[in-house]
Amino acid sequence: MSWIILIVSGALEAVWAAALHRTSQVQGRARILPAALFLASVIASTAGLAIAMQSIPIGTAYAVWVGVGVVLTSVYAIVTKGERPTAPRLLLLSGIAVCVVGLKAVA
Repeated sequence: MSWIILIVSGALEAVWAAALHRTSQVQGRARILPAALFLASVIASTAGLAIAMQSIPIGTAYAVWVGVGVVLTSVYAIVTKGERPTAPRLLLLSGIAVCVVGLKAVA
């Protein structure tokens, strides 16, 4: 169960990163929704990481949390045309994903 919580928490890291980016792109009252989403997702993401760390070693948990967040944030940026899906970028992101799976396999 801790691994599921950790993966969901990593996904929420991507949500708060995207929401934080959106707060800088809008003006006035329109900033309230992405700011609220940022706040809720950062709290949930960090809380999930803390829960997962009760049974997963700290280094492993943190690396997986960050890895999931990095890969999903980059996928979001590629899908929304914020970044170009170059071959080196996709190869390196795949490497991060493989390392996350590897950490699960050896933990």
